[in-house]
Formats: sequence, C-alpha cells, structure tokens
Amino acid sequence: MSTQINKQITFDMSAVEAVIAQHKAMPGAMLPILHGIQESVGYIPSEVVQLIAQVLNVSRAEVHGVVTYYHHFRQTAPGRQVVQVCRAEACQAMGGDALAAHAKATLSCDFHETTEDGAFSLEPVYCLGQCACGPAIMIGDDLHARVSFDKFNRLLEAKRGAR
Repeated sequence: MSTQINKQITFDMSAVEAVIAQHKAMPGAMLPILHGIQESVGYIPSEVVQLIAQVLNVSRAEVHGVVTYYHHFRQTAPGRQVVQVCRAEACQAMGGDALAAHAKATLSCDFHETTEDGAFSLEPVYCLGQCACGPAIMIGDDLHARVSFDKFNRLLEAKRGAR
C-alpha cells in the first residue's frame, strides 16, 4: 500500500489569500474560507492554517480541529483523479464492501491515500444517491452505478487514458 506522494507539493498562495480576503468579514467565515481554499488549490495546506487563525482571530488548534473534523477537507494534495466509493448501507448490501476491497487492491492504496504515480486518490463517500443502483462510485465529477469489478477496471483505464 502506498502512502501519500512524497514529492514537494506547491500551491498558489495568492489564490489562498484571495479566498481569505473574500470571506474574512462574513460571520462564520471559517468554513467558507476552508471550502474556498480547497476548491482553489485542491486541499488545505498545513502552511495556511496559521494564516487563517490569525485573520479570524482564533487559535491554530481551532482551525486544525475544523479541518480534521470534516471528512470533506483534504490535508494533502489529491491525485489527478479522485475515486469515491460509496460506503453507505444500500451500496454495501449490493456488494460495496467487495468493490471497496477491489478498488484498494487495484489502486494499491487505501482510503485517504493517493497512488504512487499521483494518478488517483481513493476516498470513501457515504451516499452518492444511487441507492437502488448500487454499488456506486464517482470518478471526478462522473457518477457510475451498478459497478462491477470489470466495470471499475474499465472506468479506471479510461481515466488513465484521458490524461
């Protein structure tokens, strides 16, 4: 199983600063700032936690607590494609556990990890709204239902070829 990519990851600090400037005056600004940063740079770099804390006049621990509490926020850069496997009960009843195990084995990484080549990040998701058509996955913005092992493999290969 691989761990997160060991390469030096850079991000656009000006994009982070623009997001903070846009939202800092609003009530409850922390979540909109964090969502905006993740949308802009793909994750919440640890280097910006202190900046957010200073701007919002809260502790670094408070910002870190919010980032780590919500599963949606990433603390490392994602792969070029994010593969989400539904882990909700309906999909599990339709073979979701086996599909999750197949995804992990095929990608050689666990949930919340990225493949060694940086192509894919694997994430659990707790309902894609396809309960009658499980198991379901999402690759990028593309939703797929009734995903067999073979269909999963074909979808990955198509995404690899689409780089």
